[in-house]
Amino acid sequence: MISRPRHGTHRKVILAASVLLAGAVTAPVAHAAPGSTEAPGAGGQPRHCTLDLATGAEHCYATFTEAVDHASEGRIDDAPASARTATGDSGFRAEVERLADEDGARADGVIQGTFFDDTGFGGDSLTISGEGLCEKDGWVDYQHDLEDGWKNRISSVQPWGNCWIWLYPEPGLGGDRDGPFKENTGDIGDFMNDRTQSIGFS
Repeated sequence: MISRPRHGTHRKVILAASVLLAGAVTAPVAHAAPGSTEAPGAGGQPRHCTLDLATGAEHCYATFTEAVDHASEGRIDDAPASARTATGDSGFRAEVERLADEDGARADGVIQGTFFDDTGFGGDSLTISGEGLCEKDGWVDYQHDLEDGWKNRISSVQPWGNCWIWLYPEPGLGGDRDGPFKENTGDIGDFMNDRTQSIGFS
């Protein structure tokens, strides 16, 4: 669900896509909802999903590698097996940023942020993509209301696509926000831990 932000108006609202990260390479988990309490993956492993909010298509995977492969439309097929490893992999981050620059120039989907169920970039994770890079003009460029399965779960975040991340405790960017998170943040802190219901990208 998309609505206008309370903290400044934005010129455009663009839907996004998501990826859940971590684990070892295995087959996709068909039609699993992000944050679902059903079996997350083989052996209780974290779930790694992609959700294209522009089309509504959702895909879940048992590994970060597969999720990134899908989110990047096959352009990054060798991502690290875990999100924790990817966080410290400067080559991987540079490749994602390079693709974001290319995508931004083409006005295609750009990965804008990854959100994790656990601190330290662990557990289930959700990567959101929008139609372009954030503009750094003082406005919320993109926003997303989390589905029920992801509400009140986020504990760590990674910004992408030239975006800063704002976290809100209510849908529609409502309530007292926290942020901006400008870099990989392994622990978002007590104020918004397990409280986020909507996200703004600026």
